[in-house]
Amino acid sequence: MSAPTTDASATALPTVVVGAGPIGLAAAAHLVERGLEPLVLEAGHAAGAAVREWSHVRLFSPWAELVDPAAEKLLAPTGWAAPDGATYPTGGDWAELYLQPLAGVLGDKVRFGARVTGVSRLGRDRVVDADRDAQPFTVHVAYADGREERLTARAVIDASGTWSTPGPIGGDGLPALGELAAADRISYRVPDLKDPAVRVRYAGKRTAVIGSGASAFTALAALAELATSHDGSGTHATWILRRGISGSTFGGGEADQLPARGALGLAAKAAVDNGCADAVTGFRTTAVERAGEQVVLVAEDGRRLDPVDEVVVLTGLRPDLSFLSELRLGLDERLQAPLDLAPLIDPNVHSCGTVYPHGVKELAHPEKDVYLVGMKSYGRAPTFLAMTGYEQVRSIAAALAGDREAAERVELTLPETGVCGGAGLFDEPEASGAASGGGCCATPSTLQIGIGAPVSSGGC
Repeated sequence: MSAPTTDASATALPTVVVGAGPIGLAAAAHLVERGLEPLVLEAGHAAGAAVREWSHVRLFSPWAELVDPAAEKLLAPTGWAAPDGATYPTGGDWAELYLQPLAGVLGDKVRFGARVTGVSRLGRDRVVDADRDAQPFTVHVAYADGREERLTARAVIDASGTWSTPGPIGGDGLPALGELAAADRISYRVPDLKDPAVRVRYAGKRTAVIGSGASAFTALAALAELATSHDGSGTHATWILRRGISGSTFGGGEADQLPARGALGLAAKAAVDNGCADAVTGFRTTAVERAGEQVVLVAEDGRRLDPVDEVVVLTGLRPDLSFLSELRLGLDERLQAPLDLAPLIDPNVHSCGTVYPHGVKELAHPEKDVYLVGMKSYGRAPTFLAMTGYEQVRSIAAALAGDREAAERVELTLPETGVCGGAGLFDEPEASGAASGGGCCATPSTLQIGIGAPVSSGGC
């Protein structure tokens, strides 16, 4: 493509949005509402490709909090009717009933099978200062059919999420010794126990669940239900926590303003209380050893657990920043979140009321007009809600349209967990992105990844 360099020509270029998930499509809707041209690039072959990978999990945010206002305005003329706002969809429902229709309305503004492999300033690597801000962005794209393309954009909104990069078993944030070799016994997702092929893998088996947030709660509750079913005799879980269990470990319970989230923690507690799961605390895994068809987990302090048949690892998600390496990002050294946002979401220190809704100001980088949004903006922090992402992209679209007043106005109130506490009460984050018992602002991930309404649990 040609290389416009003036401000006037740059504003005619599209804003590239990376990812056609809930936040990426909402960004496109807000850009359209502002009279700006979006181009959404999605590596998958359908809207909400990552959401579809946990289609079996029920969200604990209701429909009323999962539909973006600008997106709803786009959908309304098509005859689309919003689902009952008080009900809780599964990931599959969210994708099929909302995300796919929204992508359909956006039409050729969304490209599927389009993986972004690099973003830079046109003709400038990250070292070059000269006329940097005057240059548009160049976006390198690899298509599923083997084609490659270089697109030019006035701005880039990265809503690619963190789903593709789950945390490993190792307590130091790196793979444990033997983890890769034992890959056939390890899963990094909440298992879909309604799928016969998956169910047989866990039925009657001993499973280690590593993690301490909502995804771990979901897995524990599901395994407890399996243990009490007709085909689940002998099913048992060993729940591995890197820290200890306190009164806040299981979340806000009945005090949680998201009732399904509070109930989920109570279901996990019931799994332990009823003997469906044993809890092992202070266990930071350093090695995975094969024991025939089973594996043995070994801790840093030398403890060795009894052999298990399967391991479900739910130890957090992290952003993939590799394709942004030529941009000048301002990221917190610990959380990998934007510098102004990081203090608001740091799970080491925040407590009730400290995770505020936020917008373009907190999401800005040294590289002008590039933004990480959605779960990716939170880096490794575990407190993200979908409606937080909707507010982010509303603010960014307003800023790109030149409406600073609207961009700096924040209009969102977030629910709390009902558990108040400060530093030291947080356990390790897990794959859903929900903080484990502790901070009262421990809310579900971005896309509520791996989070679900609980199953009932009887005795084991």
